[in-house]
Amino acid sequence: MLIDLHTHSIASDGTEPPAVVVGQAVAAGLDVVALTDHDTTLGWDEATAAARRHGIRLVPGIEVSCSRRHQSIHLLAFLPDPTHPDLVAELERARHSRDTRLDAMVAKMAADGIPVTIEQVRSQVEPGATPGRPHIADALVASGVVGHRDEAFARWLGGRSPYYVEHYAPDPVRAVEIVRAAGGVPVIAHPRSVNRGRVVADVLIEEMAAAGLAGIEVDHRDHPADAVAHLADLARALGLVITGSSDYHGTGKLNRIGEHTTSPAALEVIEALGTGTPVVTP
Repeated sequence: MLIDLHTHSIASDGTEPPAVVVGQAVAAGLDVVALTDHDTTLGWDEATAAARRHGIRLVPGIEVSCSRRHQSIHLLAFLPDPTHPDLVAELERARHSRDTRLDAMVAKMAADGIPVTIEQVRSQVEPGATPGRPHIADALVASGVVGHRDEAFARWLGGRSPYYVEHYAPDPVRAVEIVRAAGGVPVIAHPRSVNRGRVVADVLIEEMAAAGLAGIEVDHRDHPADAVAHLADLARALGLVITGSSDYHGTGKLNRIGEHTTSPAALEVIEALGTGTPVVTP
């Protein structure tokens, strides 16, 4: 059984509609796929219909943006209740902050002569979708300023850029508690990604585990071999489930759907823990 528990669609910063993401999972030979857009459940209904049509199991999820001491930390939330009041409030606050952050970043860039407008950026965001820096990148690509997203991030949109602006995100321990309260299963995403700035310290993962963290995304394109080994040992020591995922974004990243996968035993644990919403079955 092939299982990929981390993908994105145009409901956030992916480049394909949810139904297409599901279709890509089927084409790649997957048996189970999760849709985990940033801070939103917008794509769940479309992905659910596509999963039933294609005969593949779907794990509804969210990638919750978190932050502590100016460090970005991402939390995968599998099977939460999308109507839980605390979860809804946190996601709405995060999305609103992301939106105003785009205004600030684009204003700073335009003031320095970078040819981009907020109207161009907003035209790249699907109605109701979670806005993010990739949409600024897409506007720059569309206008011919850069050739692709990676170039835009390398030149202007990275965390160390003078144009970078932070957005609201809950503390990761609080986010774990909210996801658990919503019946979801929290798994920290790519904590040793050397391409995203500072890696997540073991002590913070331990603190999150004490609050109810259920797993660690161990197998990921951005994790070097020594990080994979270390995280696997840490997960076993803390009694956490080990997942592997592609973090697929369509043409927005090099990541190939299904390039890293999760074991059926790990999925069984996630299904047993998740009480907020069920896995979609054909």
